[in-house]
Amino acid sequence: MMIKKAILAVLMTAALAGCETQTEGQQRATTGALIGGAGGALVGQAIGGNTKSTVIGAASGALLGAVVGSATTPQRRGEQLCRYQDRYGRIYTAPCDDRYYNGDY
Repeated sequence: MMIKKAILAVLMTAALAGCETQTEGQQRATTGALIGGAGGALVGQAIGGNTKSTVIGAASGALLGAVVGSATTPQRRGEQLCRYQDRYGRIYTAPCDDRYYNGDY
């Protein structure tokens, strides 16, 4: 009975997470957490063979999966800022232009 409740909770969480509009980084973190949680639960059950081990494995896997999913999100071109200096000597930050990406700076 406990396994059925756990499976239902995971399915409800996945269904509710799918309803929210997310950025690419958030979506990758959520997907990583779901996959990591499922994998961690399987490993915890295989190693410990009891509910406590399964829950600890699921929590650890979800945390690790979220971190990896968030860290592996590719940056888009407009997100990186460069420092520029105008003709009066003032320094400001703005999105990098194409010269930065082509190595012509």
